[in-house]
Amino acid sequence: MTRSARALLPTILPALAVGVGCALLFVGVSAAAEQLEGVLWGTLPDAVGLGPYSVPWMMIVLTATGAVEGLVVWKVYGHAGPDPATSGLVEAPMDPRWVPGLLLAGGLTLAGGVSLGPENPIVAANVALVYALGHRVFPDWAGSLWVGLAVAGTVGALFGTPVAAALILTETMAAGPKDPAPLWDRLFPPLASAAAGSLTTSLISKQTFSTSLSGFSGPGWVDLLAAMVVASAAALLGLAGVYAFPYAHRLFHTVRHPVLMLTAGGVVLGLLAALGGRLTLFKGLAETRELTEDASAYGFGALLLMSVVKLAALVVAASSGFRGGRIFPAVFIGVSFGLSAHALVPAVDPVVGTTCGVLGVLLATTRQGWLSLFTAAVLVPAPGVIPMLCLAMLPAWLLVTGRPLMQLREDGRSVH
Repeated sequence: MTRSARALLPTILPALAVGVGCALLFVGVSAAAEQLEGVLWGTLPDAVGLGPYSVPWMMIVLTATGAVEGLVVWKVYGHAGPDPATSGLVEAPMDPRWVPGLLLAGGLTLAGGVSLGPENPIVAANVALVYALGHRVFPDWAGSLWVGLAVAGTVGALFGTPVAAALILTETMAAGPKDPAPLWDRLFPPLASAAAGSLTTSLISKQTFSTSLSGFSGPGWVDLLAAMVVASAAALLGLAGVYAFPYAHRLFHTVRHPVLMLTAGGVVLGLLAALGGRLTLFKGLAETRELTEDASAYGFGALLLMSVVKLAALVVAASSGFRGGRIFPAVFIGVSFGLSAHALVPAVDPVVGTTCGVLGVLLATTRQGWLSLFTAAVLVPAPGVIPMLCLAMLPAWLLVTGRPLMQLREDGRSVH
């Protein structure tokens, strides 16, 4: 049953307002975190005479970040939301009174160098606020509409394009008896929100997933074989982190106090940073661009080590209670793994290695096909990348389908 234009028109202005608001919250939190990051990793180490990425300073900052974030989780109203190990990218709206604590904890994660991204806290905060405000202004509108608008606006802002939001929503908006309208009618308001969110971010922020890799005109036979091998190997690497996740969560949660648990997590993250180096810190977006710009400076062993260390840091951060998302660091893991494949076998084109590495890791950790395919494709907007990724996705998907996710139930068991 197709909806009329008269039914869709009233949703446009609220959708645009939600998209802009979601983007502004994301950009604001990111900007505040960057200011704090400048103090923690620039002003303070200079003041005490330590190198900002020396082993002692990395240990100090990550341990202190864990302790302070533990205080937020312990004392701030709402405890910064639920255990992040049990939360996916899109969840039911939380109490909006929990949002300040969640954003504060998420900002500390970003500024302190923890290997998690902003996506989960920002999506959760925007869903809670939009759901609460939307119901107050338009009480007759369905709650699912407000959730969809908030998710779309935030994802559009995070990825800088509304296409990402549309693809993610197609995995959750199957037609049913409650809403038999065609998919594009149901996507109309969220797509408007996603467009507003992405344009707002593009106008006031320079965040992008694109890299400097180029020179790939299209895949040859060797590239197709390499794509399937790299994507499958990256998926296996990602699954290693997935299977380690519940054990790490159980280990950290033997320490029941949040301050002690997060401080312990910070200590382990400091040790991992000492092993992997400064590029394995933070959410990984700027580090991914830096790595691709100077990939020839690193050999196979160094690149593979960064992949493994970043994966271990992601598992530790997410299981010990730090508030943050898994997509951004997973991109870095995939890129460094793909570049290690190129370093080991020069016949593997860097574009093939990086895009297929990201595809495999994201498939293993998120099990979201459209998200994985889209994120890998935007790294290098070159002809022939998408058909190659579609082929590489087939064996990788067979490896990951039916396996656990990097997410736990309330009882600590893995989500399948």
